[in-house]
Amino acid sequence: MMKNILILVGIGILSFSCSKKETTEVNSKVDSTKIVDSINAARTKLNDSIKAKNSENRFKDFSGSHKFFYQNDSSPKYSGSVNFTKIEGERDNYDVSGSIKSGNNSINIKGFIQVVSAKHMNFTGEITQKIPENDNGKPYTRKGTKTFASKDGGKTYRLQDMVNRSGFVDYIDIQY
Repeated sequence: MMKNILILVGIGILSFSCSKKETTEVNSKVDSTKIVDSINAARTKLNDSIKAKNSENRFKDFSGSHKFFYQNDSSPKYSGSVNFTKIEGERDNYDVSGSIKSGNNSINIKGFIQVVSAKHMNFTGEITQKIPENDNGKPYTRKGTKTFASKDGGKTYRLQDMVNRSGFVDYIDIQY
C-alpha cells in the first residue's frame, strides 16, 4: 500500500513538472514572437524612412508642364508644351511627353528624363520632327539617350544633338 502511494505521488510530481515545462516553453515562444515582431516593426520603419529619403530629389522638382520650343536657322520659333511626371519612389526621374504643332510643322517628345546635375538632363526615348523645310517634311526621329544642357542657370535646357538628318542645326529647348 505504501508502495502504491509512493507511485501515485511520483506520478503526480512528474505530471506537475511536465505541465510546468510546457507552460514555460509556450511563454518563451510568445515572448520570442513579440521580440521578432518588434524588431520587424523597427526595421520596416527604418526601411521606409530610407526609401523616402532616397526618393527625394537632389535637384529642383520639374513636375508639371513646361514650355517646349523648336527653331532652326531658317524658321520662326515654334512653341508647345512638355509635361514632366515624377516617377514615384525615384530620385530626379520623370516620364515626359509633349508636342509642338504649327501648320504642317510638328515635334513630339516621349520618354524618360533623369536630372543628373543642376545643368544637365539625360533624356531616353524619341523626339520626332516633321518640318517641311527639312528633307521635304519626312519624319526624322532622334532615338536613344540624349542630353539637354542649360547655360542660363537652369531656366532653359537645350538638346545637345542639334544636327538633323539634312545636316542643319535644330534648336530644341525645354524652358523651366
